[in-house]
Amino acid sequence: MALVKFNNDKKGNALMPAFSDIFESFFNDAFISDRMVARVPGVNISETPEHYHIELAAPGLKKEDFKINLEHNMITISAEQRSENTDNGKTYNKREFCYTSFVRSFALPETADDAHIDASYVDGILKIDVAKKEEAKSVSRQIEIK
Repeated sequence: MALVKFNNDKKGNALMPAFSDIFESFFNDAFISDRMVARVPGVNISETPEHYHIELAAPGLKKEDFKINLEHNMITISAEQRSENTDNGKTYNKREFCYTSFVRSFALPETADDAHIDASYVDGILKIDVAKKEEAKSVSRQIEIK
């Protein structure tokens, strides 16, 4: 396999400078680049002796926008938000609707107690606490050395 160095200086594009500039401005346009990036919120998953914790960063949504489903030890978090700005008194040259949606799924371990799942949405963070089964809770004790 050969490595080929890419020459990205502006002088190297002397044959077609206009084409190069148009191509760069098209793909650097915020409208295009925003829609090319998948918008999936970040997740932190942690564990304490009593619970599993899932924290999902989704600012700008309301708790009514979320749906949390549990099926066959798989927890699925989805959200859909529609924002339509309607102003009948104006003529628009450009008008963009904003639809935000995502789906994230996580497999719960066998030690999770699916009957005890709590969720809250505070300050843009969706927090889901999944209790552990009694036999899964870590027991701490001192081991005597003989």
